[in-house]
Amino acid sequence: MRFLFIVDPLPSLKASKDSSIAMMRAAQARGHEVWATTADALAWMTDAGVQADALRLQLADDDQPWFAEVTRATVRLADVDAVLMRKDPPFDIEYVTATWLLEQAEREGARVFNRPAALRDHSEKIALAEFARFVPKTLVTRDARQLAAFIDAGRDTILKPIDGMGGSGVFRVRADDPNRNVIIETLTGDGARTVMAQAYLPAIAEGDKRILIVGGDVVPYALARLARPGETRANLAAGGTGVARPLTPRDREIAETLAPVLAARGLLLVGLDVIGEHLTEINVTSPTCMVEIRTQTGFDVAAMFITALERACAS
Repeated sequence: MRFLFIVDPLPSLKASKDSSIAMMRAAQARGHEVWATTADALAWMTDAGVQADALRLQLADDDQPWFAEVTRATVRLADVDAVLMRKDPPFDIEYVTATWLLEQAEREGARVFNRPAALRDHSEKIALAEFARFVPKTLVTRDARQLAAFIDAGRDTILKPIDGMGGSGVFRVRADDPNRNVIIETLTGDGARTVMAQAYLPAIAEGDKRILIVGGDVVPYALARLARPGETRANLAAGGTGVARPLTPRDREIAETLAPVLAARGLLLVGLDVIGEHLTEINVTSPTCMVEIRTQTGFDVAAMFITALERACAS
């Protein structure tokens, strides 16, 4: 099979931790062709459909260089066996435009994972509302008065932008914080942008767990991301350390409840964020942590993903 990965620019990917590279290596190990492009290379023409300038890659075992270019060509998305949308946020108008183009590619016969409509419809923050019984006390608003009242009531609150990733723009705000008003003003752009407020969960000291769901099946290990000293955010991109652990009964309850619902919507790969007993985010754009889980436990999530992808392509 031929798989086309839509990723961030190849030189920016790090083989030591990038799940997209792990997927590419797993695909190559199964004998599949691996192609790569970027979202800004997507184009639609009336007589050709959706296409992209792409590279066929030969994956190496080394971290640097981790690939070699085999050939370069313009690829019609409907002519490959699967397109994998793995571009990182921000979820801006260009990301939305990419989903529109990918949806057109689907109409032309392409198989796209995760499905573009599902990517567009599942805000990684607001999608929590559908599963509120697992979620800590949460508010989504752009209203400064509502945010201030939420902070007053909870005394200790996490504020985060709706479209962020990797811990970017996340603040811990206590009720007596002298900077709370300016933090609210900055995050909301004086009421122009919606943000999420969640009750601070002391269980973050035990890690912000990433639980992966692949093709509706739950990976048996989570990666607990532990914040470095003096830091609230446990995200790996913010300097956190990842420790793989077996799922707890509560982890499994949350994941197994969501798994069939999300899989039915065309979300082949999902990353749940769980702190203690609570679900805090549902990541669908470019979930990661595959490399760390395999390194620490031997469980090959990337191979599991390629198996699920092969099954989806054959269905």
